[in-house]
Amino acid sequence: MPGSAYVFDLFADGFAENPYPHYAELRETAPAHEHPLGFWLLSRYADVTRLQRDSHSVDEEHLSRLPSWKSDSGTLGKENRMMRGLALLDRDPPDHTRLRRLVSQAFTRRAVEALEPRITELVGEALDRIAGAGVADVVAELAFPLPFTVISELLGIPRVEHDRLRDLTGTLALGLEPLASPDLQSRTREASRDLEAMVADLVDWKRGRRDDDLLAALLAAEHDGDVLSRDELVAQVAFLYVAGHETTVNLISGGILALLRHPAQYSLLRGEPALVANAVEELVRYDTPVQLMRRITLEPVSVRGSVIPAGSWVVACLAAANRDPEFWGSDADELRIDRDNAHRNVSFGAGVHHCVGAALARLEARIAFERFAQRFAAPELQGVRWNGRINVRGPASLSVAVH
Repeated sequence: MPGSAYVFDLFADGFAENPYPHYAELRETAPAHEHPLGFWLLSRYADVTRLQRDSHSVDEEHLSRLPSWKSDSGTLGKENRMMRGLALLDRDPPDHTRLRRLVSQAFTRRAVEALEPRITELVGEALDRIAGAGVADVVAELAFPLPFTVISELLGIPRVEHDRLRDLTGTLALGLEPLASPDLQSRTREASRDLEAMVADLVDWKRGRRDDDLLAALLAAEHDGDVLSRDELVAQVAFLYVAGHETTVNLISGGILALLRHPAQYSLLRGEPALVANAVEELVRYDTPVQLMRRITLEPVSVRGSVIPAGSWVVACLAAANRDPEFWGSDADELRIDRDNAHRNVSFGAGVHHCVGAALARLEARIAFERFAQRFAAPELQGVRWNGRINVRGPASLSVAVH
């Protein structure tokens, strides 16, 4: 629907199952799209990467006009944000700089690499279960329990809490959906409060113990006399817990689905396992686990003939940018695990808000993809059911037959 009458519809029929034709239309028709509901959409690679790297805000206080679906924020302010806006995801520098510096001390590459034996063990157990069943749900057996167990063990969260935590983090992931209804915003606030309370109790229990886990390290994290306040610590732990597994579930399940739908690429990975690290980058590009990212402009931004005013809510369509032929070429919609520039995907962000857990997500996915491909010569896709989400999007179930 070209021209000024065009309105991008995030809820079009079939969008949640396959949004990519819709993103292609958005890129071609309105790459800088002012939506009538009070926000802007950017979908071209160059514009999305520029927005990621520029020093715009993530704090709603800088909005000059609140989008219509965020009416609750007008009365509740930060209480309408996950973790009351205290997590890294919602903080601007210098607060973000300070918090990230402290969190990063406990989330080093060395600490992540030390997890490889445990991740390999967990993947092996999952593949044994799948092999034993013959036909299994890869989400239930591998894609969900792997990152969920890893982040739980990394943070030092007792197993007794896991079922309740799974429910709460699932609700919070729904809260990241665009145009969330007032009812969903209310449910998200309640889940956020409950998760904060659970983590606060865990923090109090953890103090004084000599445990070797991420939460203990965060309690000890300090830089030039600076430490995390109790509220800040609770918010970072809760955020890391949500971010540490919800998105990786989609990366692993969506990646395996993509490989099964492209048997030549699956065979290539089996034959050349050294390609697996690049395959992770290509799979996270091809089907982006977190499809959207938001910023609030601190100054006017000129994009392809349009001027986005200061104080505007801007949604960067990561999934659209990751398939932009202007950057990726004419085969942007094709899966190629040997793509030379796959690492330039926008999926993990850039600039100050680059994903703090990117190294862990890549490690989990690398081991899962490599071991799956080596274990099963000719797995057969039986069916997929999507989770129905637009932003944190992926398969809810993925039935696969193995021999």
